[in-house]
Amino acid sequence: MTITDLNFEGILKNAYLNKEDFVDIFIETKVSTLLSNEGKRLEKAINGVIQGVGLRLISNNKTYYAYTNNLEEKKLIQIAGDLREAARNDVGKGGNGGAVFKPLNFNEKKPKTDFSIARDVADVSIDEKLSKIKPVVDYSWNFDKRVVQVNITYVDYKQDVVIVNSLGDFVKDTRENIVFLAHVVVSDGDRAEVGYEVAGGFTGFEFFDKNVPEDIVKKALDRALTQLNAPFAPSGTMPVVLSSEAGGTMIHEAIGHGLEADIAGNGLSVYSDKIGERIASKLITVIDDSSLAGRRGFYRFDDEGTCSDRNVLVENGVLKRYMSDRLSLIKYGYGLTGNGRRQSYEHPPIVRMSNTMIAKGESNPEDIIKSVSDGIFVRKMGGGQVNTVTGDFVFDVMEGYTIKGGVIGEAVSGATLMGNGPEVLKNIDMVGSDLGFGIGTCGKDGQGVPVSDAQPTLRIPSIIVGGKN
Repeated sequence: MTITDLNFEGILKNAYLNKEDFVDIFIETKVSTLLSNEGKRLEKAINGVIQGVGLRLISNNKTYYAYTNNLEEKKLIQIAGDLREAARNDVGKGGNGGAVFKPLNFNEKKPKTDFSIARDVADVSIDEKLSKIKPVVDYSWNFDKRVVQVNITYVDYKQDVVIVNSLGDFVKDTRENIVFLAHVVVSDGDRAEVGYEVAGGFTGFEFFDKNVPEDIVKKALDRALTQLNAPFAPSGTMPVVLSSEAGGTMIHEAIGHGLEADIAGNGLSVYSDKIGERIASKLITVIDDSSLAGRRGFYRFDDEGTCSDRNVLVENGVLKRYMSDRLSLIKYGYGLTGNGRRQSYEHPPIVRMSNTMIAKGESNPEDIIKSVSDGIFVRKMGGGQVNTVTGDFVFDVMEGYTIKGGVIGEAVSGATLMGNGPEVLKNIDMVGSDLGFGIGTCGKDGQGVPVSDAQPTLRIPSIIVGGKN
């Protein structure tokens, strides 16, 4: 019996408790590769395969979830019944145990946006994948005598999913992704600095046709060595220009998580209950677009079977909607946006970002820099943290420079940006006509999913910069 021969209707029916319930099945087969060096030698070369099923029942605004790597039909029917009984016991009263379940006519959904892969990562040999790591390890160690640590990591996966639900939706999808990461440490004996660069996306092995591993590693090396020779950043309140190369830490952390419906609906976001209100400068439009083919956060369907889409969350400073999933629709009435995502079959779907960005504006990026007489230019952001309830954040600057008289000056190290998301978004007064993307893996509730973030060059006229003092 193949996966698609399973009695989906029988499994779904056995989980059904009440006529308002929603039940879905998520089946995953995933083949992945991890290659990584430690020092000057290969430390990890792992090929992995996982296969399993996740079953979910949403009843009385609560989620009941179970998973298994046993794909036998009788086992899945048993687990579905266990979910039903868990829901029945939880509310302390009966349900009709499937009597209201209506026969389903499954129709396979077609994506709104499609994307083709030229070279399937599952068909590429380990030796060919290793050929992308070995030369750059040697290149890194020979780059400069101050290099003291090098880690090059290659990760890929091919994921096949089948999603079926009690509405009669039937979805089949294949996702492929590659990440190539360089992390280096340099030291002059008294001081050490870190350089980091990562590239990747929803792509097959043709990724390397346009992305040269040495170029990725060189960015990390140059960044670390630049910071090693740089004085510590000044501190105080001053103008800051965020480059379009900076990555999307600001958009992702300062506003993105706060616009996820599970957080906002529970009153845990500074943006809760503010749809229709102005929450940012009129220059700011925020978009989450899972239909951006090739970007790391792209997918044809989310992990609930909803088609990917372009969702305008904030338009000209006004909050229009939250990112949502099936539970948010049922619990809060927020319309589906295709943002129900999960790390694997072992995890229930939750609201997650995909490709999140501040839309490009009209200002020339060079004019934005020229407008600052004394401030900081951020070429690359590092990590950070944000309190979604208050919007307060602290972000590290991985690569920063002074701006003097409208000209980018010397590099500075050790800078941090501290502020409040809503206040900063309201104060941004210049938005560039460029747009740069960064990639990452977003963590939430113990799950990680691939995302990308983007922003144009931005001017923040006043923000606290933490530095030497």
